[in-house]
Amino acid sequence: MLPPRLGVVVPKKLVKAAVRRNLIKRLAREKFRLLRSQLPSFDLILRLAAKPGIPDRSALAAEISELLQKLNHQKR
Repeated sequence: MLPPRLGVVVPKKLVKAAVRRNLIKRLAREKFRLLRSQLPSFDLILRLAAKPGIPDRSALAAEISELLQKLNHQKR
């Protein structure tokens, strides 16, 4: 069984500052790394679809974690 893989897309159109785009990508990769063993064997693409509000690192990390856990529960 192959391990799950992650791709992250943060459009420049939605987040102008490279620092913020990289922060979002880092948080996504870290949450994925922590939950990787619990996730099904899929190729996942996390794509930012709406412009985020005020940059709140903990809220963003919690939302990413919630999305990954939701995927895990749907697979079962």
